[in-house]
Amino acid sequence: MNGRKKLAGQRIAVLATDGFEQVELSTPVTALKAAGAEVEIVSLHGGSIRGVNLNKPAKRRVEVDRTIDEASASDYDGLLIPGGFINPDLLRQSAAARDLVREFDHQDKPIATLCHGPWLLASTGLAQGRALTSWPGVRDDMVNAGATWLDQEVVRDGNWLTSRGPQDMAPFVREMIRLYAGAPAASKTALRRRDSDPQRERPAPWATTAMRLMPYASVGTVLGIALIGGGLLAASRSGVGAGSPRPPAR
Repeated sequence: MNGRKKLAGQRIAVLATDGFEQVELSTPVTALKAAGAEVEIVSLHGGSIRGVNLNKPAKRRVEVDRTIDEASASDYDGLLIPGGFINPDLLRQSAAARDLVREFDHQDKPIATLCHGPWLLASTGLAQGRALTSWPGVRDDMVNAGATWLDQEVVRDGNWLTSRGPQDMAPFVREMIRLYAGAPAASKTALRRRDSDPQRERPAPWATTAMRLMPYASVGTVLGIALIGGGLLAASRSGVGAGSPRPPAR
């Protein structure tokens, strides 16, 4: 099979509303389309929705294909829920959004989300007994919802794929394509159940730097800072490079 068209014929719903993190929608959607999938934006309202870059509104708007009331899990092969501070907070307050997520899960269709997106999973009541990850700052919400929270780039548990945020975008996109294609999890991301990892002792330095120094950060800047920060963290954990920064305490 052509690797670039492994999702040919599939329809993926992107559940998002105003306040989604721009890079967490645009990058996965670009990858999905490159893999041959048809992508539709499903939202709380029609027209268009506006994302954010960190804490500032994005310039570009995204057109909505269907409202939640017009969508059904039966119409799609998978679901993607972008994160951001605002988007999942608004979605979790919508009974229709919660019901749509439950519908996908009850049909055992793949659900991929990252960053604050798992907030919506927690509000559906489906997180009990599941293993997942998220933006570290909402770790306690996941644990309180009954999930096992793992401080990993990606966590795949059955039909769910979760990731911590833009710093893990590359592995998230790779595993997302595998999930929607029906392929098994990559060996290094295979789930090993255990107790939840502890909450971190301090925020990731790259995140606080981005918020402080880049008030008008572009999508590219946000992703660049995140990937650089993620790379430095990975290098420090593997002991690469003298003087590498120490990873955040866990």
